Amino acid sequence: MNNKTTCTFLIVVTTSLLFGCSGPVATENKESAVTSSLPLHVDDKNYITIDTAESVVTWKGSNLLGSNTHTGYVYLSKGALLIKDNQLVGGSAEVDMNTIEDESHGRNNNLVNHLKDPDFFNVTTFPTSTIAITSVEPGNSDNIKISGNLTIKGITHPVSFPAKMEVKNGMIKADGKLVIDRAKWDVRYKSGKFYTLLADQTISDSIEFHFKIVAKKQINAKDCFREIWGFPCSERIKNLICNQSKYLHFLANQRKA
Repeated sequence: MNNKTTCTFLIVVTTSLLFGCSGPVATENKESAVTSSLPLHVDDKNYITIDTAESVVTWKGSNLLGSNTHTGYVYLSKGALLIKDNQLVGGSAEVDMNTIEDESHGRNNNLVNHLKDPDFFNVTTFPTSTIAITSVEPGNSDNIKISGNLTIKGITHPVSFPAKMEVKNGMIKADGKLVIDRAKWDVRYKSGKFYTLLADQTISDSIEFHFKIVAKKQINAKDCFREIWGFPCSERIKNLICNQSKYLHFLANQRKA
């Protein structure tokens, strides 16, 4: 389904269901809202929303000798990338630390539960980690260098890492690798910086994060209205088309059917 057809269907759906909107719907949205320090930038066309279903971060840790390695996954809860002239210039992302998985995508086992406890990431107290991009330097071909502020366990430090990015037809695909010194974020368990005489039980302070990010432009109901009817959506019309997000969700389900 192309954008024109999608917009037409969206207007038909919202108009036909117009008078089915009521007060309790707004209350439901308010109660289900999750407080976050990350802005969503929903009204800024320069920002492209990260598709959390298609994005993933792969983590890797090992002992100091590298003879015992663990890998796994963790997922984003939200994020948006700022694009100007088809170039990444900013953005931010939030990681849901409760989604930590092992290499078999298991979430309830000794390894994952230990990573979530105070020895490592203390997920009960710090359920999210964030990264906010501060600058982007171009490189050869599609390669770039991203700098930003990484917050884990409420502690923020600057980081820089290489990435490969493609911007095409309103979609962004980015792949990169970030290596951090966990001690800077107070992840102390069996770290040689905090404990002595650990010998071969010492765990490396380096944690690798390989990320795959996909971001897509979202369909905006106000833009669809202008495209179909030829004039902007007024406040009165916008108020009539109440609970826009509910019907966008309905539209998405219809497209999958």
